[in-house]
Amino acid sequence: MQLAEKLQILRKNSGYSQEELAEKLNVSRQAVGKWESGLSHPDIDNLICLSDLYKVTVDRLIKEDDICNKQLLDSFAYSKNSVIEFLIKAKKQTYAGYGPEVNSSRPASHDLQYEEGDYYYYDTYLGGECFSGEEAVWMNRLPIWSMNYVGRVIGENFSGDFLKKALSVLTLEQPYRGPKIYHEGQYSYHCKVDGDFEWYQGYEEIFYDSIKIYECYFHGGIVK
Repeated sequence: MQLAEKLQILRKNSGYSQEELAEKLNVSRQAVGKWESGLSHPDIDNLICLSDLYKVTVDRLIKEDDICNKQLLDSFAYSKNSVIEFLIKAKKQTYAGYGPEVNSSRPASHDLQYEEGDYYYYDTYLGGECFSGEEAVWMNRLPIWSMNYVGRVIGENFSGDFLKKALSVLTLEQPYRGPKIYHEGQYSYHCKVDGDFEWYQGYEEIFYDSIKIYECYFHGGIVK
C-alpha cells in the first residue's frame, strides 16, 4: 500500500476532512490533497505530526510491508462494518419502516433522514410509479458512501407495503436494497448484486403470480 492511500484511510477513519487535518497541521488543504493523491509527500516534521495524531509509528506510515498494511486494512474493515450496521438501521427507520418525510431538498422530492452518533443518512427521490433517487451516508459530516437507484412499476397489483417489507429484510452481507429472495402470498421479490459494499451494482424485481410487475436498478459504493 502506498503512503498516499494510507493517509486517506487514516484520515477518514479518524473522521477528519482535508480542511480539518490541514488546520491541525498548519498546512494548506491543497498540501493534504497532494499527499493523498501521491503528487507530493509530507516532510519529516509533518510525518511526525501525522504519526502523533493517528497514534501510529512513522515506520507504519512509510513502509509498505504486509504487516503494516494488514493493520491498516483491518482498521478500515472495522469502520466499514460499522457503516453497514448503521445503514441497515437507518433503512429500517426511514422508507422501509414508514418513517416520516422531511422538508424537500429539491422541488417535489421525497426526503428522509436518520442520524445516530457520528453517522448521518439521507434518502431523496423523485417520482412515484417511475422514480429515481439517491441514498448517502456521512460520518462526522464527511460523505463516505452513496447509492443511486431508478425503478418503475410495470404491471398491475403492485404493493408498496410488500416492497417495504422486502426492503426491511437486510443483512450485513447484502445491505443495499432487499434480500436475494423474499415471498409473501402471491408476491415474490428477487434481488441480485454484483460486487461488494465498496463498489457494486444490482437489480431487484417483484413478481405477482409469476408476472413481473416492478423493477429497479441500483449502483453505489464508498465515497473518497
